[in-house]
Amino acid sequence: DVSLEIGRGEIHALLGENGAGKSTLVKMIYGLVKPDSGKMQLNEAVFTPKDPRTARASGVGMVFQHFELYPHMSVLNNVILAPIKAKKLPKAQAEEIGLKVLDQVGILDQADKFPAELSGGQQQRAAIARALALEPKLILFDEPTSALDPELISEVLKVMLKLAQTGMTMLVVTHEMGFAREVA
Repeated sequence: DVSLEIGRGEIHALLGENGAGKSTLVKMIYGLVKPDSGKMQLNEAVFTPKDPRTARASGVGMVFQHFELYPHMSVLNNVILAPIKAKKLPKAQAEEIGLKVLDQVGILDQADKFPAELSGGQQQRAAIARALALEPKLILFDEPTSALDPELISEVLKVMLKLAQTGMTMLVVTHEMGFAREVA
């Protein structure tokens, strides 16, 4: 019995105690968890539990708690993998997009490094760049600062604030109450 409507350019924060289902909801929207019933709609596209398509195919990006970057690939290659595989973009075009979004999140200078060479905040910004590279209509954030040291949280929140100011539609699972009050 969950209903949620997010308008274009809106930022919503999901708040609640541990185990309440916040992460499950965003994973369901993204297509990682299959709902038992109901439907999801993104613009005109409707998705049901029996439908093999997912919202990912219709412009939803996701940023996970624990970055989920491939350790054997450079930051740039992590970012361009989905545009090449999912959107069938030529590598040169994907790299152009990848460099643009890495610049957007403030880590263009880290493009050739591997995830283990980055701070947690830089890794999370790389994960945000990966989501942006698919030019999503909606980005889901599943506790994007929970795996970070306190001093690194602010750099990720600044990037998210910049995204909010550009009109990006976002659904954020967070325990950062100040960020939720300011942005959502």
